[in-house]
Amino acid sequence: MAFNQPAPEVIAWLTANGWTPSRDIGERAVELVEVRVRDAERQGVALSPSPAAIRVIHAYGLLRLTHPKAAGETWVMKPTLGYEGDAALIRELASGLGVGLFPVGYEESERGLILVDETGRWFHLHHTGGYFLGADEYDAFSRFLSGAEAPDAEGYFV
Repeated sequence: MAFNQPAPEVIAWLTANGWTPSRDIGERAVELVEVRVRDAERQGVALSPSPAAIRVIHAYGLLRLTHPKAAGETWVMKPTLGYEGDAALIRELASGLGVGLFPVGYEESERGLILVDETGRWFHLHHTGGYFLGADEYDAFSRFLSGAEAPDAEGYFV
């Protein structure tokens, strides 16, 4: 998949939050993925990380991406946060989309999960439903920074 080029303001924001273009958290990413896979298995659901999700965790894992203008709006790029029953909800959303999903982080204020599908698209699993965040990380980050409303994920169902 070809990725969008990041806007300069996205690069500046990511850099201010500790990211670099060559960032890779290495073995720590593998550990985070394993923790999440095991938790899903404990819940009786198999979640398989796609190469796209693994790439995101390697590049952005463990970052706190705080919105520069909206106090309290932060994406925490840690896939291990979850709640009882979340794996089944992830699987249900993935079924509607017709493609696997894997958590890469969460939004801090309400603990909604940030998910990446097999094609690199970003989604948000909130207690009110599923939402589309972007076609790739740069699109998702740009939409987050602009305050764009996330459309319902059902518009992306197969």
